[in-house]
Amino acid sequence: MNKGQIILTLALSLFMASAAWAQGDEPPAPAPAPAFGPDYPVPTISENPPISAIDQPGLEPHAAPESFLLPGLHFSESVDSNAGNTLGGSTVSPVTRGMGSLTLQKLWKNYAVAMDYIGGVVYYDQKGIGLQQLQQFDIDNRINWKRGQLAIRDSFSYLPEGNFGFQAYGGSGAYNSGLASLGSGMLGAAAFGGQTSSFNGGGGVSVGQVPRLTNLGLADIVENLTPKSSVTLSAGYGIVHFYGDLNSVTGGPANVAFIGSSEETLQVGYDRTLNPKDQVALSYGYQGFNFSTVGTAIHSHVLQAMYGHRVSGRMDFTIGAGPQFTHISDVAYVCTFLGIPVPILPTDCPNIGGSLVGVPQSGDHIGVAGRVSLRYRFPKTSVSLTYDRFNTSGSGLFAGSRSDNVVLSAQRPLSRIWDIFSDVGYSRNSRLQVGGSTVNANSFTYVYAGAGLHRQFGRNFRGFVSYQFNDISFDSSCPVLGTLLSSAGTVGCSSGSQRHVGSIGLDWTPRPIRLD
Repeated sequence: MNKGQIILTLALSLFMASAAWAQGDEPPAPAPAPAFGPDYPVPTISENPPISAIDQPGLEPHAAPESFLLPGLHFSESVDSNAGNTLGGSTVSPVTRGMGSLTLQKLWKNYAVAMDYIGGVVYYDQKGIGLQQLQQFDIDNRINWKRGQLAIRDSFSYLPEGNFGFQAYGGSGAYNSGLASLGSGMLGAAAFGGQTSSFNGGGGVSVGQVPRLTNLGLADIVENLTPKSSVTLSAGYGIVHFYGDLNSVTGGPANVAFIGSSEETLQVGYDRTLNPKDQVALSYGYQGFNFSTVGTAIHSHVLQAMYGHRVSGRMDFTIGAGPQFTHISDVAYVCTFLGIPVPILPTDCPNIGGSLVGVPQSGDHIGVAGRVSLRYRFPKTSVSLTYDRFNTSGSGLFAGSRSDNVVLSAQRPLSRIWDIFSDVGYSRNSRLQVGGSTVNANSFTYVYAGAGLHRQFGRNFRGFVSYQFNDISFDSSCPVLGTLLSSAGTVGCSSGSQRHVGSIGLDWTPRPIRLD
């Protein structure tokens, strides 16, 4: 997808929102009467959506949706032990962020739209990085009828580095300020059993400060067949594009070009409600990846059996697993001299005056894909634990990877004005493509752990202080040449890096402006 197509996608989303706004300023009305049972209004939000759908139930029971507009300003200052995020890097630098946000939610009788924008700049006080942009825009359009719902969503971002683990830094974007009333699946969800991003599951890990553009569009339908059964259909298209190459420790390029990708997803599911708290579902999903390296593509088919247990306002548990069938097509380059294959590394081919010839190859793999999600709300503490195992885009380091991601987060108020939060994540990514790799490695792991404090200052201001630790490591002793400078001044390699980040910041979010 080129830049014109991206702009057209965003323009169409904005046009839909504008058209909805033009329907008039009539106050929000209750949702249509249910297709089954007595003819009386019901809440707009489903407290128990199908487990094969994208949306998850809120842990705020009977939350009353409303139309509102919410602006915000967000400032923070950090001390980063490896701001360049380079392998083996250890240069301490200050990092300054300044952002503005705007959240809109507008409800009509059978239609709702939510938009969320947060953007600004970040300044890395380090040579070769400097001033960078941060932009994210999300939109969610929903049309309701008696037995179902159609949702059209889009999530766009332009960031200087990956976003896996960003939530542990402590900042409060606009998306934390009320959009959950339209469903937690709005921001970046994918079409695989409500998981929170198969598309970015492996795309959020980063090495170096290389700006990246991501865009994910989704359309999904939920249709109730009977009071206890429903079908779901989801389809999505996403891209990841990188701007720039990884720099070496000398300040010049390390000749590492990140791998861009596009992905198509499709899922169809059948859900059955056993009782008010339990559901089961069967789903089929398709993933198709195409990469910027010539001739590389991955096609996956996933079958899943799912089970969900939900207690309104307290707990949401979902588990799903099944076989994953993956077909990989690739191009292997062979060195030839006078038309005869030579058994040497492709990088050494020019030294003998040979030429590289691409040889198509393919392979099939059978594995297991799945997801486990547990969200529990204690009287004062909220805990969330998720585990995902799917094929992903490879974070620009691999042309596709098999990713295992685990995220654990918790939040607890300490008093009326103080609360504490923590976030821990783990990601393991194993290369799928034989020849498609930015780094000389077969797998890498990424771990982060963060914690912090929030303090409310009056009605409109909230400060925070946080600390986060990041660690990335490869299974090769030299994944990228030229990323480590020894004490003797020679350029070498490092198989990983660690990063310590301490931050302090202030958020300004006034009372929401009601639009009813």
